Amino acid sequence: MSRLSAAVPPWLAHALRAQRGPVPWSAVVRGALAAGPLLLVAVLSGRTSVGVVAALGAMLAGINDRPGSRRAAVRRLGVPALAGAGGLLVGSYAGQHVGAVTLTLLLTVLGLLAGAVSAVGPVASGAGTQLLVAAAIGAGMPLPEPGWQRALFFVGGAGWLLVLRLALPTPGATAGDYRFDGERDAVGGVYDAVAALLEAVGGPDAPGRRVALTAALDHAQDALGGPRLRPYASSAAERRLHAQYAAALPLAEAATALAWAGEAVPARAVEGPRRLAVAVRTSTHTGPLPAPSRSAPALRALDDALLHAADAFDRGGDDTALHTRRRTTMSLARTVLGSAGREYGLRVALCFGASVAVAQALHHARWYGSHSHWYWLPATAVFLVKPDLGPLASRVICRAAGTVLGAVLFAGFAALLPRPAGLVALVALCGALIPVATRHFAAQTAVVTVLVLSLVMVGGEPGASWSRIGETLLACAIVLLVGHLPALGQRGGGVRARLTHAAEAAHVYLAHVLDDGTTDDRAGRWTLRREAYRALAEARASIDLAAAELPALARHAEGTDEVAATLERLVDTTTACAVQLDDTGRLTPQHTERIAALLHELAEGRERAGLVVKEGQALPVPLAG
Repeated sequence: MSRLSAAVPPWLAHALRAQRGPVPWSAVVRGALAAGPLLLVAVLSGRTSVGVVAALGAMLAGINDRPGSRRAAVRRLGVPALAGAGGLLVGSYAGQHVGAVTLTLLLTVLGLLAGAVSAVGPVASGAGTQLLVAAAIGAGMPLPEPGWQRALFFVGGAGWLLVLRLALPTPGATAGDYRFDGERDAVGGVYDAVAALLEAVGGPDAPGRRVALTAALDHAQDALGGPRLRPYASSAAERRLHAQYAAALPLAEAATALAWAGEAVPARAVEGPRRLAVAVRTSTHTGPLPAPSRSAPALRALDDALLHAADAFDRGGDDTALHTRRRTTMSLARTVLGSAGREYGLRVALCFGASVAVAQALHHARWYGSHSHWYWLPATAVFLVKPDLGPLASRVICRAAGTVLGAVLFAGFAALLPRPAGLVALVALCGALIPVATRHFAAQTAVVTVLVLSLVMVGGEPGASWSRIGETLLACAIVLLVGHLPALGQRGGGVRARLTHAAEAAHVYLAHVLDDGTTDDRAGRWTLRREAYRALAEARASIDLAAAELPALARHAEGTDEVAATLERLVDTTTACAVQLDDTGRLTPQHTERIAALLHELAEGRERAGLVVKEGQALPVPLAG
C-alpha cells in the first residue's frame, strides 16, 4: 500500500487508505443489540414504522460510537441524537405543511446553520450531520406517526444504544471499577506514549512519537472530561484516575524536552513510565521505579516527575484537574461566525439546498414513480460534503463505490431472505458491522446502504436498490460542482482559522513561560501547553486533509504545512525552556537563539501563507540570563 500511495495522486491514495487496529468487539456487540432488536420488537407488536424510526436513530448513533470512556460517549452520542430528533421534527412538519419551494428554502437555511455550527468541533459536526439527515428523512419518508412521535422514537433508538454503551462492560476489562475502563485505558495510553517517546529520543522516530503523545493526551482529556452532574470527580476511583492523568503531565513535559535536546536517554528511563502504564490499567501499585540519571535538566525533571507519579499512584494524589479551560459562549460564537464557519456553512447550504431542489423536482415529476423516497439524494449530499470523512474527491469515490456495492449486496439478500425475519436479521448484522466499517468510508457506505434499504423494505416500500445508485451519483455530481465553485468565502478558510488559533495558543504559552515567576504556576503552564499542542494537532489534521484534495483545491492551503511545522518546533522549544527555567532559573544561549530563529522563520512563513498576525500578538523574544 505504501508503494501504491507513492505512485498515485494524494486524493486517490486517500481513497485507498483504511484505518487499522483491533476489532472493537464491545462496539460490535452493541451494534448487534441496537437497531435489529428494536426493529424486531416493533414488527412483533405491529408498529413497524416506529421500529424503522428507532432503528434509524440507533444506526446514526452507531456511526458515532467510537472508542473512549462512557462519560465522553454521553456527549458524543447524545448531542447528535438530540439534534437529529430536532431535524426530524422540523422536517416532518415542514414536509406535511409547506410547498416544495418553501421546503427547499427552509432546508437550505437549516444547512447554513448546521454547517456553520459544525466548525466548532467533532461533536458539533456530528450534530449538524444528524440534524440535516433527519430533516431530509422527516420531510421525505412517508410515515403514519406525527412529527413529535417520530422525534421521540428516534431519540429512543439512539438512547437505547447509549444505555448499552453505559451498561455493558468492555470485554477483557476486569481491573477496578468497570465504569472507568475507558478512562483507565486512555490514561495508560499516555504513559505508554511517554515511554515510546523516551525510547525514540535521538532517533528519526522522535517527532512522530511526540505527535503520538499529543494524541494520547488529547484522548485522555476527552475521556476524563465528559459531562457530569457535579463539577468535580465524585468517586474515589475517578479521583484516582484524574490524579494519575495529572501526574503524567510533568513526565510528558520532561520527555518533550529530552526529545528537543536530541540526546539518547538511558534505557532504564523508559521502564518507569511503562510500569506506570501497567499500574493504571490493572489498578495496582507501581512498586519501585528505576530512577534515571540526573545529569541534565530534562533528566532531573524526568526523575522528579517519576517520584511525583509514584507518590500519586500509591497515596492517591490531590491534583484532579484536567488542565483544560471551558470554551466560552463568545469563543464558540467567534468560531461559528468566523471564516471557517462561514465557508463551511455556505458550502453545506448550497449542497444541501441544491440536492433538495433537484430531489423535489424529480419527485413532483414522478421520476420516482408512485413511491416517495426523495430524501436519499439530500441525505447523501450531507455525508459527501463533510470534510471529517476525507477529501472531497475521496469522499465521492468511496460513496459511489460503497453505494453500488451495498445496492448489489442488498438485491441479492432481498431475493434470498424471508420477509420480514430475514431483513430484521440483516439489520442486526449491519448494525454489528458498522463499528468495523467506519475504518473506511466506502465500507461504511456499503453497510449503511444495506441497512437503510432493509429498513425501507420492512417499512412497506418495494426495493429501490438501483434508483439509490442513480441518486447517489447525482449527489456526487452536485457536491463536486459546488465544491469547486470559486466564490464560497475565502478558500482554505478552515485551515487558516485553525492555524491562526494554533499560533495564538503558541503565543500565549511562550509568553507565560518567559514571564518572570511562571515556575510557581506549573498548573497554568500545563494548561496552556495542552491547549497549544491540541490546537496544533487540529491544525495539522486540517492541513493534511487539504493537501489530499484535488490540485484545484489543495493549492489554497499551500505553505500552511511549513507554518505548522515551525509552530511545532516553537512549542517544543518553549517546553524545553520551561524545564530549563524550572531547573536553573535562566535560559541558555542555545534556548534563546533557537526561539529567536523560530520566531523569524514563523513570521516569514505566515507572510508567505497569507496569515495575518493580529495587532498585539507579536511573539516575545527571550533574553539569555
